Amino acid sequence: MAAAGYVLGVDLGTSSVKVVLLDSLLKTVTDSSCFPTCSETSSTPTTEHAREQDPTRIICTLDRCLAALPRDRLSKVVCVGVSGQMHGVVLWKSKTGCEWSSSDAGYRFRPRDVSTLITWQDGRCSSEFLSSLPKPESHLSVATGFGCASIFWYSKHRPEFLSEFSMAGTIQDYVVSMLCGSESCVITGQNAASWGYFNTTKNQWNMEILKAAGFPVRLLPEPVESGAIAGRTCSEWHGIPVNTPVGAALGDFQCSVYSCMKNRTDAVLNLSTSAQLSFAMPADFTPQTIPDPASPIAYFPYFHNTYLAVAAALNGGNVIATFVGMLTSWIREFGAEVPESEVYSRLVQSALIQPTTDLCVTPTLLGERHNPTSLGLVSNISPSNLSLGHMTRAMCRGILTNLATMMPPEVLVAAGVKRIMGSGSALARVEVLKQELERAFPLPVVYGEDVDSAVGVAMVFSDRL
Repeated sequence: MAAAGYVLGVDLGTSSVKVVLLDSLLKTVTDSSCFPTCSETSSTPTTEHAREQDPTRIICTLDRCLAALPRDRLSKVVCVGVSGQMHGVVLWKSKTGCEWSSSDAGYRFRPRDVSTLITWQDGRCSSEFLSSLPKPESHLSVATGFGCASIFWYSKHRPEFLSEFSMAGTIQDYVVSMLCGSESCVITGQNAASWGYFNTTKNQWNMEILKAAGFPVRLLPEPVESGAIAGRTCSEWHGIPVNTPVGAALGDFQCSVYSCMKNRTDAVLNLSTSAQLSFAMPADFTPQTIPDPASPIAYFPYFHNTYLAVAAALNGGNVIATFVGMLTSWIREFGAEVPESEVYSRLVQSALIQPTTDLCVTPTLLGERHNPTSLGLVSNISPSNLSLGHMTRAMCRGILTNLATMMPPEVLVAAGVKRIMGSGSALARVEVLKQELERAFPLPVVYGEDVDSAVGVAMVFSDRL
């Protein structure tokens, strides 16, 4: 029988942090809070195309989220689950990775000897650089923004930087290590696979391949099963008792799917900063041993040695955010100031009163992993379709059309999919995206409540109590 109390679910997303409290017996969310991290750091001339975030800002946002939860319920937390943005890498010194201190809200930690977070959006690994790397023993290709690719880049261009640190992991792996007071780091197959050079069937790094290529394997965390307990809290934390079990960190994508896939005949669309459309593969499915870089569909490890077929698009809500930022910048150049939130709201409203458009937007601003050189395109422009409504409608349509190109509706039907479960912050905020989803995919669409990565990771560990 599950222990009475609450499971804390944490999601360290690309643009925000969300936490939830899940009643471990009723399996319902009782409390939640979410705040933007505003953690992007500015690139320097020596790191062109770099996309990095400040871990201290992320942890401060996590503290802010926890401070918004009821203190009496935090004291009854029986397990902590952490998920977060995949592919990225942060490095730290194992013995001095953080400092703990007390405050009115309880004990908390701050990053100390820690690098910036090199995110999944990092673009410094060019196609030429990636082609110079050894071939992985894995069914998944290696792309820019993947942890191992980023470490390879530093090995070649800034080896002295890597010598400063003794451990590496995703940002969620870092948080779990600090909560447990561990000098080492564990990583689940979900996060390890997102780095590249990881064999998911063996749950092992490609150690020999990496060593032969001069990769600093000393930095690699130890693989563990997805759903395993990493350790226990080394300190009271915002009222959560010391010695509370902490799950090994999971991928935000897998946790989002876990929160809303009710049946194996469900496909799940998660549309947040990026976008992923997925469905469950048969239980006996085993991926091929070599990657297919040209395929838009990849197979991500899930739970209990199963896999998800995934069309993982780099372009999702970040396309709309980029458009909002561009408009805000243009307005500022004319000497006016309009908050981005108002620009965002006006764009959505304008698209809602523009139900169709003949303007075509291919919104692949970041390319796609299977086709990195294909960038954005606006076509079929005429004097009659240049309004904000036309542009926003076409942009939202393009986001879903891009996904439908990567994973066509007939693929879903052939796999036995009966309906699509919609989730993600962008889908929740932008009604136009829901309309275009239903236009692009002729299947029933259900939009769930309490379906996201923070809820999913809480559900995973609540089910394992």
